[in-house]
Amino acid sequence: MTNSKRVAFLVATEGLEEIELTSPWQAVQEAGFTPELLSTDSGEVQAFNHLDRAGTYPVDREVAGVSPDDYAGLVLPGGVANPDALRTNRDAVAFVAAMVEVGKPVAAICHGPWVLAEADVLKGRTVTSYPSIRTDLRNAGAEVVDERVVVDGNLITSRNPDDLEAFNGAVIEALNHGSASTTAEH
Repeated sequence: MTNSKRVAFLVATEGLEEIELTSPWQAVQEAGFTPELLSTDSGEVQAFNHLDRAGTYPVDREVAGVSPDDYAGLVLPGGVANPDALRTNRDAVAFVAAMVEVGKPVAAICHGPWVLAEADVLKGRTVTSYPSIRTDLRNAGAEVVDERVVVDGNLITSRNPDDLEAFNGAVIEALNHGSASTTAEH
């Protein structure tokens, strides 16, 4: 079933940076889309504020049971442990790769682009991220720049929570247009 108004937020069961989930989630809702929380397991996910436990959030669907046809786009919040766990989950990596391949907007912030590297979708693409994973992204074939938000085709990336305003704006623009265009914003 295709529902062009649903937006997947894919996270591991713990370790996601709370503001990188809640801020884009709110922006997506305010733009008239329906966010849906996907994870590797059912139940709840544990968010963090840096290294401190924050809120828990109910999982809407397990990633193993979803298709790119179900969503208008995908958001990959960061946090150090979250994308590190996602990139070891075959279903999560396959879903991310499929979303990129079909041209849906895929947005990753902070450490989130680690999952893009694991999905092998970065060759020849320009991205940004948290500084500590930039070597990994380069090794995956990406050109890495230090910008608030980078849009390259259907990939949208940002460095950290300080960039959420620009990140959220790029996500909404891409969702409203069904894809993204190549831009870098300072």
